[in-house]
Amino acid sequence: MSLNEEERRAIVALELDKVEKTLAQLDVQLQANLWDMAANRLYYALFHAVSALLVNDHHAVGTHRGAVNQFNLYYIKEGVFSKEEGRLYSRLQRLREEGDYNCSIDVEQEEVEEKIEPTRQLIAKIKQYIAEKRA
Repeated sequence: MSLNEEERRAIVALELDKVEKTLAQLDVQLQANLWDMAANRLYYALFHAVSALLVNDHHAVGTHRGAVNQFNLYYIKEGVFSKEEGRLYSRLQRLREEGDYNCSIDVEQEEVEEKIEPTRQLIAKIKQYIAEKRA
């Protein structure tokens, strides 16, 4: 599917709006000490930011794993974002999957809390990158 520039901008804006809504939901989950759900919201906030990034740069967004792979291929491998940021995204995906699908694993508070600020920083960097490319 090929998008014209107006459609691309609209999708990017919708994805970035979803980032903000998901971060607001994260705050609710954190206040309630719901660590599985907090991990879910943290991952999805970053997923929507990466989706906006990929769409902005004319890359197709398919599966969750595909988005991680494309992020690594186009942005980590090329040095746009750091390897540590790529590992953060991959780890959040695994953490979300464990919390959502594995009833024998409880997501730990410490693991979620240590990823909040780096995730917020990565989202801010992605937003800045998109804004600079559009300027």
